[in-house]
Amino acid sequence: MFTIDDLADRLGGYLPPEEILHVKRAFYYAEQAHDGQRRRSGEPYVTHPLAVANILANMHMDHQSLMAAMLHDVIEDTGVTKEALTRQFGEPVAELVDGVSKLTQITFEDKAVAQAENFQKMVLAMSQDIRVIIVKLADRLHNMRTLGALRPDKKRRIARETLEIYARIAGRLGINTIRVELEDLSFQAIHPMRAERIKRAVTKARGNRRSMMRQIQDSLQKCLDDDALGGSVVGRQKHLLSIYRKMRDQRKPFAEIMDVFGFRIITDDVDTCYRILGAVHNLYKPVPGRFKDYIAIPKANGYQSLHTTLFGPSGMPVEVQIRTREMEAMANNGIAAHWLYKAGQTERPIGAGSHARAREWVRGLLEMQRHAGNSLEFIEHVKNDLFPDDIYVFTPKGDIMELPGGATAVDFAYSVHTDIGNSCIACRIDRHLAPLSSTLESGQTLEIITAPGARPNLAWLNFVVTAKARSAIRHALKHQQRTESVQLGRRLLNRALSAFETSLEELPEHRLAAILEELDLKHEDDLLESIGLGTRMAYAIARRLLECNAPETAEEVATASRSGMPIVINGAEGMIISFARCCYPLPGDPIIGHLSVGKGIVVHRHDCGNLRELRDDPDKLFALEWSQQIDQDFPVALRLHVETRRGLVAELAGLVTDADANIERIGIEERDARLSIVNLTLAVHDRVHLASIMKRLRNLPHVGKITRVRS
Repeated sequence: MFTIDDLADRLGGYLPPEEILHVKRAFYYAEQAHDGQRRRSGEPYVTHPLAVANILANMHMDHQSLMAAMLHDVIEDTGVTKEALTRQFGEPVAELVDGVSKLTQITFEDKAVAQAENFQKMVLAMSQDIRVIIVKLADRLHNMRTLGALRPDKKRRIARETLEIYARIAGRLGINTIRVELEDLSFQAIHPMRAERIKRAVTKARGNRRSMMRQIQDSLQKCLDDDALGGSVVGRQKHLLSIYRKMRDQRKPFAEIMDVFGFRIITDDVDTCYRILGAVHNLYKPVPGRFKDYIAIPKANGYQSLHTTLFGPSGMPVEVQIRTREMEAMANNGIAAHWLYKAGQTERPIGAGSHARAREWVRGLLEMQRHAGNSLEFIEHVKNDLFPDDIYVFTPKGDIMELPGGATAVDFAYSVHTDIGNSCIACRIDRHLAPLSSTLESGQTLEIITAPGARPNLAWLNFVVTAKARSAIRHALKHQQRTESVQLGRRLLNRALSAFETSLEELPEHRLAAILEELDLKHEDDLLESIGLGTRMAYAIARRLLECNAPETAEEVATASRSGMPIVINGAEGMIISFARCCYPLPGDPIIGHLSVGKGIVVHRHDCGNLRELRDDPDKLFALEWSQQIDQDFPVALRLHVETRRGLVAELAGLVTDADANIERIGIEERDARLSIVNLTLAVHDRVHLASIMKRLRNLPHVGKITRVRS
């Protein structure tokens, strides 16, 4: 069994003796704290923190991280407090332990909420010290290695969480040794039979291809030696989950997956990497389009390497990665390489750049956390943000921006700055105007056009892919809805108060304070928002503000509701006033408002059939009238009976465009071989504009009956 003395011997290779003594002291403290506790496997509990520390020792982590690994469960599972750890081992170690703790003391009705809340707390701890997540990953890795003692359903639940969150975080931080093992262990727990069959197939294929792989490896090494290029060639094998995903996504059997094996060439400097690339391309022909230069443009997690695929003997594809020894350390340990010093060098850690990128990523997580409505929404953003296929685009000044595959101009705008994203109205891609929904490609240059007062569009959520953009848009829309709800609530309450010849501004402050206390609300805006969203009746609040008794009959309510002046709308009120799609009201139509809970006022035509039942409930209906200044288009639905003929749609579209209107939707129903019904949804200014368009349509010889659709 692995002991603390074995660990101390390993640590002697890179830590000074006094720091090793601190690690041993933390172990003995944990051993005493966990005395009598056992794991499900029956082993003493202290074997778990010792194994976690050993995983970190493989990554050459610093002594404080190793001490935190030894102590990471004492706060949760024993009576030891954070203050006691601070006195014994210092504040940095105590903070690390507190951040890594699972925080299961908090009880939630929903396990998913509990996991999300715990992850949020871990992110906050990461923002203080990034080593928290490295210790947590090592903790999760040992738990995954020892899943055998758990029930199958619990194994699968833990494995899914590991695959969705922890393996992706390890990849995002560049710690590929841990990522690969977490993915394979999770795969084996979720799909044990599939994993076993792929493992047997890989073992068999290795035997069948052994001579071929040795031949390729020898030829690559000989190529380097002949050109006096210092470098060593080592074989590499795709891990199980990677092979399974390729089989599933490409719908291929294992026998057709040719790139299960590949080679890695390790050399001393960047210049030699590119020279080796030329040599191997001269030895074997490269596969077009399969070369990637991650040295010139590193991945977000700091990963650097040259990737190429070659046509090997018999046309077999051969994947080759070329990198320096420092890049190899970064590829395996990622951000953990920040604490991994080269022999004899103490000025600068290998992974300094990766550490800065990781901190930037954590800052992004904190921003998402502030914008997210709840912990579940936050963790969904994090899942979307992890492990993307990256593209690289340029700002107008030539700076490189990294974005996930499928990102749009809106994602780019938010990656520059949240305020840029919130106020963007258009973009130029390679100096040409393009829609904000345009999917970006590597190498493009983007310029975002903004306007003061511009606001995010709800439709953006349909195409953005980055978590930062999604959370920022949702946050802005929530803020926008609250602002508009408060404004509408103020108008509705003042309208109700006008029936009593007063207004909100004229009321004594103590009356408003009394109502807020009675309704358990903190601010006046909370009351106005609830009125604007339709969850409270403006007339009822007005009566209570004036210390009146509630009306006893519906007739009194109706009379009071009608006594106020109509609410004037101009169509630009925002999210809190919407226009009914059943009757498509236009400026010039008599209109009425229906107060819908959670949505605000929905505008209908006065004769809309969908309001029949509500006419008996007049407290939910409001008199509305159009403003004299309206500067926007409104949708309207038309139904045309036409003779079927070639070029019909083009002719209708041309006529509508000439009339200064837009077609939003068009559909054709065939009644018989000669007649068709065309359903048009147009964007028009008002009733006069619509009448002009209908007159033009009627003048077409093949158009018969035209009707405006109403419910």
